[in-house]
Amino acid sequence: MGTQITMPAGVRQAAMLGLGVHRPERVVSNDEICELIDSNDEWIRTRTGIRNRRFAEPKESVIDMSVPAAQKALEAAGVEPEQIGAVIVATSTYVMQTPPAAAVVADRLGTKGPAAFDLGGGCAGFCTALALASDMVRGGSSDKVLVIGVEQMSVTTDPYDRSTRFIFGDGAGAVVVGATDAAGIGPVSWGSDGSQADAIVQEPGWLDFIDNPTGPRPFIKMAGTAVFRWAAFEMGKVALDAVEKAGLSVDDLDAFVPHQANARITEVIARSMKLPETVPVADDIEETGNTSAASVPLAMEAMLRKGEAKAGDTALLLAFGAGLSYAAQVVTLPPLQS
Repeated sequence: MGTQITMPAGVRQAAMLGLGVHRPERVVSNDEICELIDSNDEWIRTRTGIRNRRFAEPKESVIDMSVPAAQKALEAAGVEPEQIGAVIVATSTYVMQTPPAAAVVADRLGTKGPAAFDLGGGCAGFCTALALASDMVRGGSSDKVLVIGVEQMSVTTDPYDRSTRFIFGDGAGAVVVGATDAAGIGPVSWGSDGSQADAIVQEPGWLDFIDNPTGPRPFIKMAGTAVFRWAAFEMGKVALDAVEKAGLSVDDLDAFVPHQANARITEVIARSMKLPETVPVADDIEETGNTSAASVPLAMEAMLRKGEAKAGDTALLLAFGAGLSYAAQVVTLPPLQS
């Protein structure tokens, strides 16, 4: 019989200790987007709620956006880079297969070589990574985990594609997850529906592009109606499941922070949950667009910055997208950089 393995005694609790974001300086209006697609400002606003979005500069990479967001999160948490035990970067738009963005980000931050890996969860990436980080802290794998949701959607959508170009934007959001006395991150409700994998895809594949470099380059394609129907009528159930797993009801919520996919989807989900009208709902999509894995932390920051919610409030996070995949949890909102 082998020697007994020793594990940390008891299960620790975890919470978000600090939040930071990075929004690229360049603001891109609907009018600018419509210079290359057959649409107009009114059509986009009435169907999505989007007025503007941010685009990174050509030389501003996923890593370049991640670092300032992470630095702000560390400052808000009062945590030094060398205290970070793991870095998780949730993204679908880092174009390098190796090394992982997380390792490069960790080095730029001045950490002392923590575990570092990327997570490709699509638009659900941040909430998926947050659940993983919480489990890592609670299980004793790391005392403090840096979670970053970041996307550069502007380089992965076809400027002439009327079905996708107006939806997406760029940005980064980061949180530090650490051990706490009271639970600040509830049990996750997550899953996927691979039968609808073709609803959001990248076409053609990179290997196909290599074989035919004069053909179309890979861009994100989306079956908007299918995604809308799935999200609007299924995600309310996921949200309520996360609330129930946390031992709460919607009446206990101080804020609802859904993935900023489409303002109309958010409205349908809130109604299906019977969310009280007194609970503020994040509406960052108007000025930020859909930033995929960066969406939820950017929306949290916007609510906190505008005073729509405050640190210590109880909020429901919900994210969904390519996969099709989803993840939701109830959290205690973290502080921002002062």
